[in-house]
Amino acid sequence: MSHQLSFLNQYIEKIRQLPRDRQLTKKDLLTKEFLLEKIDDMEMFFAPHNEYINREARIVIVGITPGWTQMKEAFEQAALSIHLGESLEQMAKSAKMAASFSGAMRTNLIAMLDQCGVACALHLESSESLFSKERDLLHTTSLIKYPVFSQSQNYSGYHPRIESSPLLNNYAYEVFPQEMEEMNHDILIIPLGRSVEQIVQTLISEDKLKGFILAGFPHPSGANGHRKKQFQEGLDKFKRVVENWSEK
Repeated sequence: MSHQLSFLNQYIEKIRQLPRDRQLTKKDLLTKEFLLEKIDDMEMFFAPHNEYINREARIVIVGITPGWTQMKEAFEQAALSIHLGESLEQMAKSAKMAASFSGAMRTNLIAMLDQCGVACALHLESSESLFSKERDLLHTTSLIKYPVFSQSQNYSGYHPRIESSPLLNNYAYEVFPQEMEEMNHDILIIPLGRSVEQIVQTLISEDKLKGFILAGFPHPSGANGHRKKQFQEGLDKFKRVVENWSEK
C-alpha cells in the first residue's frame, strides 16, 4: 500500500461515521478528528482527495490549497465510496474527481485551454474531455496538499505568507515537488494564481520541478474581473508554450 493510501486508511472509520442523509457541514468536518495542525489562528485539516496521484497525466493544474467546497465534496464522495465498497485507491480517485473544478470555473477553464491549443495538442475535440472521458490525462492538485483555514476562512496564500510558515513552506517546497516527481510524462503545469505561479517558478529555477509552465495564466474564477484581459494579453505566449510542450 502506498504512503498516501496508508494515510487515508487511518481515516476510514471516521469517514464511515459521517452522516450520509444530508450535506456535510463545517461542524461535521472542521473537527479535532480531522485536524492535522493548528498554529495560532491557522488550521489544517485532512481531506481524502489529494491522496490520489494520477501518474500518467499530461496536464497538471495547481491551486493554492483545497477550499471548503472541495473538502466537503471530497468527504461526501468518500463516504459514498465506503458505502459502495470501493477500494482505497478507487475511493481516493473518486474523491479527487468529485472535488475537481465545477460550475462556471470549469466552463471558463475549458474555454481558455481550448484557445491555448491544449485540446488540439492532445487530439481532443475539446478540453472538456479532460474532465470526463479523458480524465486520465489530467491531474489536479494543490501546493498545500490539505485544506487550510485562516480565521475559519479559506486560506488565500497571503495571511500568513507561505514562506513565513514552516508548515506551509514544507508542503509547498518539499511535499508538492515530491508529488510531481512521480509523474511519468513531460507535463504542462497550469498554476492558478500569482502566489502559486511564483512558487512553481522558484521550484523550476531550483531544479526541484520539471515541466512546461503557463506563466501568467489567469485564475479562471468568475470573481477574477481581470481574467479576460489578462488572458488575451498572454494568449500568444500560452500558445507557444503549449506548442513546445506538445512537441516533446
